[in-house]
Amino acid sequence: MQPTIDSTRFGEITIEGKTYTHDVVIGLDGTVRNRNKRLSSAQYGTSHILSLDEAHDVYAAGAALLIVGTGQTGYVELSDTANEYFKQHGCHVLLLPTPQAIETWNSVEEAAIGLFHVTC
Repeated sequence: MQPTIDSTRFGEITIEGKTYTHDVVIGLDGTVRNRNKRLSSAQYGTSHILSLDEAHDVYAAGAALLIVGTGQTGYVELSDTANEYFKQHGCHVLLLPTPQAIETWNSVEEAAIGLFHVTC
């Protein structure tokens, strides 16, 4: 069961009553963990472009949808190789500013994973 995201504001996201002050990934099983931004930063010098290495880290077999909260004003994007990786695995990707992404997350019924950037 996926957890409910309560709210977000610049620098934080609250999930099931717990506030996180860093980017998070939510797995198919509902676990919340730190986003491993270093995987993208090592390649692009920024965590605003999701690399193929980070795509491997985020993806879970059986996920039909990845919801990416691109930040409060929408800076995060997928690299071409990460986008292709998700397509090859049949995982549709939605890129939305984080406030809109949490609304979508809370209403989705398919097998979803999430990555939520809490700044920018």
